[in-house]
Amino acid sequence: MKTPSLESNTATRRLFVWELPVRLFHWALVLLMILLYLSIEVMDNMDRHAQLGYAMLALVLFRIIWGFVGGTYARFGDFLHRPGKVIRYARTLPEAKPDTIAGHNPLGGWMVLVLLLGFLTQAVMGLFSNDDILFDGPLSDLVSKEVSDTLTGLHAQLFNVLLVLVVLHIAAVVYHKVRKRENLTPAMITGYKALPAESTAEPSRGGKSWLAAIILTICAGVVYWLVG
Repeated sequence: MKTPSLESNTATRRLFVWELPVRLFHWALVLLMILLYLSIEVMDNMDRHAQLGYAMLALVLFRIIWGFVGGTYARFGDFLHRPGKVIRYARTLPEAKPDTIAGHNPLGGWMVLVLLLGFLTQAVMGLFSNDDILFDGPLSDLVSKEVSDTLTGLHAQLFNVLLVLVVLHIAAVVYHKVRKRENLTPAMITGYKALPAESTAEPSRGGKSWLAAIILTICAGVVYWLVG
């Protein structure tokens, strides 16, 4: 499969940045967050909530692995930067011009890691939780009732923290659209990002869909083994 070509004009250049597995992961995560919220707050269905949580765990495990073997801009090595670079980037945020960065910017990169670790922690704690009525997490027997109760409380609190982080993420996307004249959402749909003409970034390479399918299948199998 050939790497998608680069297109350009006098003002911007259209660059292939996000491979299909990354895009599908992003929107599947959004959908799962909504369904997880509804399963508790609207349906009050712990069994369905747990099933969605298992899917979340498999998905996050996949993304963590993909951060090492995925496409150019999906890898942690591309978007996790040292504090000095993050600070220098933060100073450019008030500027009313789009970034020349192809993948996650230095601030956004760390937000991605925080969200992934948060979702992973949330999903793992859910395995040990209980509702004191009908539901016991599949691994709750491995800990005492006191520990299970503590993890259940932390599970509920962390969900609220994750909601705040998601809102901050959305606010950042809106800020880039309004202030920096950079529309980030289409790139997560088409895979292509519009960059300033002076950007020297190269198209993403790697990130084969067949490899992603194998990794996701393995992650789903691990989760199934854990909860089965």
